[in-house]
Amino acid sequence: MDGAERAAVAERAVRVRHLRPVWGVPGTVLGRSGWPPSFGQRWHWHWNYWWQAHLLDCLVDAQVRDPREDRAKVIARFVKSVRFRNFGKWTNDFYDDVAWLGLALQRVRALELSDVDDAIAAIDEQLHEGWTDDAGGGIWWRRGDKFKNAPANGPAAIFHAREGDASRAAEMTSWLTHTLKDPATGLVWDGLRVDTGELVKNIFTYCQGVYLGACLEQSDVDNAASTIDAVAEYLAPGGIIRGQNGGDGGLFGAILARYLALAAKKLTGPAADKAKHLVLTSADACWGGATTTLTGPLFSAEWAAPAPPDPPESGAPERDLSVQTGAWLLLEAAATLG
Repeated sequence: MDGAERAAVAERAVRVRHLRPVWGVPGTVLGRSGWPPSFGQRWHWHWNYWWQAHLLDCLVDAQVRDPREDRAKVIARFVKSVRFRNFGKWTNDFYDDVAWLGLALQRVRALELSDVDDAIAAIDEQLHEGWTDDAGGGIWWRRGDKFKNAPANGPAAIFHAREGDASRAAEMTSWLTHTLKDPATGLVWDGLRVDTGELVKNIFTYCQGVYLGACLEQSDVDNAASTIDAVAEYLAPGGIIRGQNGGDGGLFGAILARYLALAAKKLTGPAADKAKHLVLTSADACWGGATTTLTGPLFSAEWAAPAPPDPPESGAPERDLSVQTGAWLLLEAAATLG
């Protein structure tokens, strides 16, 4: 089975298990946050805005891979349902969440799948609002906070670059490079507590991915290449991107894979080869470790390890939409590399 076929199988599994109308309202659709769903998940009471942004991005990946009218209609309904479930608003208080939805909507706009101009304008305005000169620049993690981090500034830099705001994108990327990149390892730390000056040196695959993506938008080949080297050395034992459990962590490795795949296509030489190897090796492991179920493959939260039996027990990370969407995202990224 080739990469495109694997991605198609993953798409079907996630859609069958997770896509449902919101509160039973006809014409709406979002992803249930768990499978098998709890009572609250069944009715979309659990609302994780940024997981839905990545699920939308995966639907767009699939539409690029295999354009279909039925999927285009699902995407249009999905976009409207985000605003509906978010009580009539496109944004929330978390700048990273808002940036992720913005990136997905930019791609929806490029394919002319829905009218999202107002949504993108609202997101653009809020991301600009988040910038301050405190600690040399950057945007906050959320409104009213004193924490500036890679998870907010990385996707926001990519968003601004794709909106044509090269100056702000460059400022954000420079802030990340000079504030959060560890000169010893080349890895990107989580963030900076501006009120105390504390560098939060947690290492997440997510942070490497968004920084890599920002560098690619700036054509910063040196920092992109050094990030790929650091990921290969520290975060991908045996060439397989490591997992970071369920919950929000279920998407972290997949975000890195998305930007590694872009690097494999945008860069040349050893850096491009290494990025491609990381994506394809991770995808092979993810696919090989999946459990077969009646609804399609169930993917492991740790791609180097097998998934649990069907159905996963209560509390297993594999129940999370984030984990299954992350696997689908990885397989879509691999499909773009042949």
